[in-house]
Amino acid sequence: MRKTIYLQVVALILIISYSCTQSSDLQIVSPSSVKVSAERLGRIDKMLQQNIDSGWIAGAVGFIARDGKIIYNKSFGVSDLETKSPMHTDDIFRIASQTKAITSVAVMMLFEEGKFLLDDPISKYIPEFAHPTVIDKFNEKDVSYSTIPAKREITIRDLLTHTSGIDYAGIGSKNMRSIYFKADISGKFGSDKMVLGDKIKALGKLPLAHQPGERFTYGLNVDVLGYLVEVLSKESLDHYFHKHIFEPLGMTDTYFYLPSSKFNRLVKVNTEDKNHHIIELAEDSINYPLVKGTYYSGGAGLSSTVKDYGIFLQMLLNKGEYNGKRLLSRRTVELITSNQIGDLFLGRDKFGLGFEITTADGQAKLGISEGSFSWGGYFGTIYWADPKERLVCLMFIQQNPLSHPAVQDKFRALVYQALDD
Repeated sequence: MRKTIYLQVVALILIISYSCTQSSDLQIVSPSSVKVSAERLGRIDKMLQQNIDSGWIAGAVGFIARDGKIIYNKSFGVSDLETKSPMHTDDIFRIASQTKAITSVAVMMLFEEGKFLLDDPISKYIPEFAHPTVIDKFNEKDVSYSTIPAKREITIRDLLTHTSGIDYAGIGSKNMRSIYFKADISGKFGSDKMVLGDKIKALGKLPLAHQPGERFTYGLNVDVLGYLVEVLSKESLDHYFHKHIFEPLGMTDTYFYLPSSKFNRLVKVNTEDKNHHIIELAEDSINYPLVKGTYYSGGAGLSSTVKDYGIFLQMLLNKGEYNGKRLLSRRTVELITSNQIGDLFLGRDKFGLGFEITTADGQAKLGISEGSFSWGGYFGTIYWADPKERLVCLMFIQQNPLSHPAVQDKFRALVYQALDD
């Protein structure tokens, strides 16, 4: 009898302990408590400072969590070249294409509600995409072109995997950039003069770069998905993100357009002169987070902090749950982080539903574990989450172009050399 009671008490303690572990938020602990060498983490400090001292970047913030605990959260350099304001760990960065992962998760949350199936044609929900065509011949002189009918409709899965044939405005192929420019389709991150639905409906009437499913083409796919979220939820993308993702997770510093009280935390964007010296990027368009915007770019519009985005990644590493709030089921997270493009070429790695997925070949490059999921942003922000090593890692800078991109791969490599188990 006493043995039975004892076993019940032990079981209860284990259940309570497990529940507390699962529901606790990211807290700072010593690296050694999660089998990471503090001494070896110091090598990251030296590497980032060396890049700053060499004049290759102005500043950076690095963030590492293991087992749901923060073991590295440091800032280096300055957030503003002109004022020399020191960089802080809670400074806000334009995360650009890191927005795509959040939009993709929003889409999959609606998938879990039975709003659609992944292989549904997008035209079922956005009729302007019905009867797609593919570019055939193109005349550079007047941007005229001929088309052929697409072999099939674009599916929601095509959009999540960038295999639809939709290209990018601004950074896409030369011919498609010209077509988009003529149709006033922009790759803008934000605007107070555009509305998402208008631009996506116009995009739906334009030709595709290739047949749906034929190859991976990085494009405006996730902007289309952002509008899909609006159509299915009957909420603006901004409102959906805050109500269903940011507020439940406690992401208090992630916005399309910043409140005025946080303007002073936005890091300035830098570029390079002809001699590759870093200078502040003097373009008004880069200040889009500071306007009262109306355009919610599901592919590129958000600004955030390393801590906020770390929370988002930790939720996925926890199989859809964070701090007692479940956004996705375990099975859906497994679906999101599995290869969804088959044998299509994407360098060493593959692509899931919104994330690049590290393969065995990709693991051989720097040591990031097979099965890790990752991406980055136009202004130099990078992230990945490693289920095998239970890591969430981010490095944020604000610079484009970046003529010394090795800083990103060095950060990745130095995370793994610090593991001590």
